[in-house]
Amino acid sequence: MKKSLIALAVLAAAGTASAQSSVTLFGIVDATIQRVNNSNGPSVTRLTNSGYNSSRLGFRGTEDLGGGMSASFWLEAGLTNDDGTGAASNVNNQGVASTASAVRPGTQGLTFNRRSTVSLAGGWGEVRLGRDYTPQFWNLTVFDPFGTNGAGTTQTLNSIITGATAVRASNSVGYFLPGNLGGFYGQYQHYLGENASGAFNSNDGTGDGFRVGWANGPINVAVAMSETNNHPAAGTEAKIKQNNVGAQWDFGVAQLMGQYSWDSVGSTDGRGGLIGALFPIGAGQIRLAYSEYKIEPGGGLADPTAKKWALGYVHNLSKRTAVYVTYANLKNSNGSAASAAPGAAGAPGINAKSDAWDLGIRHSF
Repeated sequence: MKKSLIALAVLAAAGTASAQSSVTLFGIVDATIQRVNNSNGPSVTRLTNSGYNSSRLGFRGTEDLGGGMSASFWLEAGLTNDDGTGAASNVNNQGVASTASAVRPGTQGLTFNRRSTVSLAGGWGEVRLGRDYTPQFWNLTVFDPFGTNGAGTTQTLNSIITGATAVRASNSVGYFLPGNLGGFYGQYQHYLGENASGAFNSNDGTGDGFRVGWANGPINVAVAMSETNNHPAAGTEAKIKQNNVGAQWDFGVAQLMGQYSWDSVGSTDGRGGLIGALFPIGAGQIRLAYSEYKIEPGGGLADPTAKKWALGYVHNLSKRTAVYVTYANLKNSNGSAASAAPGAAGAPGINAKSDAWDLGIRHSF
């Protein structure tokens, strides 16, 4: 009898422990057949990845600490599943030239480049440490009908001038507001460049960003601002500033989206915007967007400008599997040489046209 009671107590304790903590394996595998045509430059047909959602492999876990508090971790690696290699990471929020180890190429295997964080959370919000999205990136992806993936990606990201911290920052400490503030949300992030003291660029890669927004019913609107230290050479300073505002209105038959960006690196400015929509149709969704980005160097120079239209359709075969097609057409002017699909075939040539097709399948688990 005593042994039976002890066994029952052990099982009950084990059940309680498992209820208080969990670990999840998750991921996305997205493969895309892509054709890029440049009117004055190279063209290419290739198998690539992440045309609808970014391919990834991740592990996340949460432990209930009691009293409304929890601890969690999140390790997420980008996948280039078309060739089986890992994705690149950046260790100090600066360009390749800053230090020999600034960028890890990723071809040696997985790097947890997408996110690698540990957190404490409670009724007061969440403190998160590690590599994570920057606050200034969120508006670009949330208010883009293509989610900053594939040929349809907004030109406010594809042509952005702000460099290494445009999307993510390493060595960061972030704070997120709790989710019970009547629709208000926000975050603050401080990230470190971790350069040795004494050099002219000792503080480079160190910066701050914040985002505040309000989502209630069909409306979602947010603004984000950031500043990162940057010294191109001794005696010179060119602070990196990335700022944007975005909004979405869900009418049921369509979701309208818009965003506006104003960025700068020293005396060079970048200005851009997007207007787009999502149209649900049965098991599918039509995606439409127009975006543009202009670089304003000043000094009487022309302002290179890239303008892009994108149209796409996603058909959901199940909750986890979808097929999709996207077409994007980009026009350059005033000295711009942007591509509809950066990295696919090189620059299309100054003031040239570029278009791209994506045809792919996405499976999540």
